[in-house]
Amino acid sequence: MKLFIVVALIAAAAAAPSSYPSYEKKYEKDYKYPEITVTGQSDERNLDGSSQWNYAQSDYATRAESQAQKKFTVTTVDSYGKETKEEVYGNTNQGSSYWVSPEGEKFTLTWVADDAGFQPKGDHLPVAPVHVYELPVAPVHEYELPVAPVHEYELPVAPVHIPFNGKGYKIY
Repeated sequence: MKLFIVVALIAAAAAAPSSYPSYEKKYEKDYKYPEITVTGQSDERNLDGSSQWNYAQSDYATRAESQAQKKFTVTTVDSYGKETKEEVYGNTNQGSSYWVSPEGEKFTLTWVADDAGFQPKGDHLPVAPVHVYELPVAPVHEYELPVAPVHEYELPVAPVHIPFNGKGYKIY
């Protein structure tokens, strides 16, 4: 009898509706925004290591990027301060992106990445403030530095043996 009651409780719990959303409800499409599709794309890769690709979407967002291999001269300094220059191959990238925010604001971002680093450009990027100020100048003192005393006596010299005509030594 106890077994029958336990099985009946388990069956009732399994048949009760769940408060969790169903899989279909959880992953259904949000029709608030239109579906965005890719309207164009290209991808080109070359044997010399260069490449370029781009795509455009139905919401007018675009992105393009190109990459090329370049020979760079790198200067390294060892722990003794000796500089050595070496030629290495690296990549240079440049690209651009364009998109429109949900508020309707248009953004354009261009960038270059090479031996000078990553350099983004865009009207929406923050710019560091320019500070104009004078650098402090160290005070100038008007006094003479002490000079070490000069001794005016002759120091004793030890006798020096110099070969004399190859046969003997002459003492000075």
